[in-house]
Amino acid sequence: MSGYSMPCYFQNMPTVGKPVRANGENAAELRQVEEEIHAKIVDALSAGKSDEDINAKGQMTAMQRVSMLVDSGTWCPLNSLYNPEGNKTGSTSIIKGLGRVNGKWCCIVASDNKKHAGTWVPGQADNLLRGSDTAKRLRIPLVYLLNCAGVELDVQEKVFPNRRGGGTPFYRNSELNQMGIPVIVGIYGTNPAGGGYHSISPTILIAHEKGNMAVGGAGIVGGMNPKGYVDMEGALALVEGTKGLRADPPGSVSIHHGETGFFREVYSEDEGVIAGIKKFLDMLPSYDLEFFRVDTPKSPASSEMELYDLIPMNKKRPYDMYSVIARLFDGSGFMEYKKGYGPEMITGIAKVDGLLVGVVANQQGVFPNYPEYKPGSIGAGGKLYRQGLIKMNEFVTLCSRDRLPIVWLQDTTGIDVGDDAEKAELLGLGQSLIYSIQSSKMPMMEITLRRGTAAAHYVLGGPQGNDNNAFSLGTAATEINVMNGETAAAAMFTGKLAREHKAGKDLQPTIDKMNELINDYNEKSKPLYCAQAGYVDEIVDMPMMRNYIVAFADSVYQNPEGICPFHQMLLPRTIRDFETYQK
Repeated sequence: MSGYSMPCYFQNMPTVGKPVRANGENAAELRQVEEEIHAKIVDALSAGKSDEDINAKGQMTAMQRVSMLVDSGTWCPLNSLYNPEGNKTGSTSIIKGLGRVNGKWCCIVASDNKKHAGTWVPGQADNLLRGSDTAKRLRIPLVYLLNCAGVELDVQEKVFPNRRGGGTPFYRNSELNQMGIPVIVGIYGTNPAGGGYHSISPTILIAHEKGNMAVGGAGIVGGMNPKGYVDMEGALALVEGTKGLRADPPGSVSIHHGETGFFREVYSEDEGVIAGIKKFLDMLPSYDLEFFRVDTPKSPASSEMELYDLIPMNKKRPYDMYSVIARLFDGSGFMEYKKGYGPEMITGIAKVDGLLVGVVANQQGVFPNYPEYKPGSIGAGGKLYRQGLIKMNEFVTLCSRDRLPIVWLQDTTGIDVGDDAEKAELLGLGQSLIYSIQSSKMPMMEITLRRGTAAAHYVLGGPQGNDNNAFSLGTAATEINVMNGETAAAAMFTGKLAREHKAGKDLQPTIDKMNELINDYNEKSKPLYCAQAGYVDEIVDMPMMRNYIVAFADSVYQNPEGICPFHQMLLPRTIRDFETYQK
């Protein structure tokens, strides 16, 4: 006989969710934003030399290399539009994401060789660190497809120095190696200086026969004795000094395969380098996911496409979060923790690809006679109150104890305010949740379905939780800000309005400034800006959220740091006992 552990708990989960009415207008609004994001991504990928020009040189583009490396249908791009310094190419000149390679999940980073030979541009160092952070939190291999000609020298001050600057990713690669997380690099083209350290810092180095890595490139070697300025004599000396070095730059295969032995293997074709990477990834240990499954993998019982009808673009309209959960997790099953207590927050266990995950989500709507510390009041969905914060603290702690990764579904307007809220200890309970998350040592992912507001954005598993959050996603409805524009304008200018009104001054100039601020907030809270600024790691189409959740869960269970046997878990038993007590 064979089967799964504790079927009475995990194979008979209650199902959640309701039928959804078609909402063509809402779906059209969401799809329009998604199409605008798609167009921006296409522009960023197309910037620079054409695919045909790269292929005519006998090279593959970065995206072609990625497509050859990853298993079909598993690519989940991250930070496609991340561009905090406004580079003209619309990106930081790397392509990055999660993908399976011969069945193993990896974080993959490819130098975009269409853009000035893949040089380091402003924002790239931080984007690389986001990639290594994802690999670190998920404990999955980090794979580089490297083709980097070093620092973009005319903007070196935005690339080379600083705490999260050009050298920091090399420290992070060392950290990954020390944690037993392999870093494998395929080296193409010329990789001097920063490209050289990017080449040498991984675990295994695989090179194309025309690839190289060096402390300094031909231009540096040929011009090591400047006068502090360039005259004609100096210019001609530079020309003479680099003769031969362009054709045979420092650190070629003859040196680093034939002499130092740093290159483990060398291949004559792009395809060979990819095959070499796959060969070494095949050597790495990983769990068969069936070892951790509690049920046969299933699709959600409700269609992911109905998310277009379910999640309103209008931020003031409520919706049923249980119905969202029903369209993201296996079989629409959900074991809820402390249902009815702290009703503004939904916490519980669900399955992804047959694997257990914790889920925390903001319920929407209204809650009569709630919170309990404000008798007769009506609680608002999306806002955090005392009971919800206590429940989340307990839930995160139990997930940590049972070694369950957590998926956060965020749509929040913030934490309750006022003296009643202060007396109810909300400030302390919010920080307690941060403490619980930090001490959990568990990987988490977060999706800002609509609103990510104020402190609630970071206490609800947001990207600020650097030691836990593997990545954060947004949707076409996402809006992230400390408060909405109208509230910010009122906070900034109400005092000034009062003073000017008392003095008999014209209020219109201040009103104009208030409206300028409101418009600025609106623009800088939209999905495109959130992606470019890095507030989220990708804006994804509604039906694609499930793909990323699967990638997350599979990655966590591929090589977990710790295991809790199913029969020793407390959380499912706590859920059952709470339900029994309520009855």
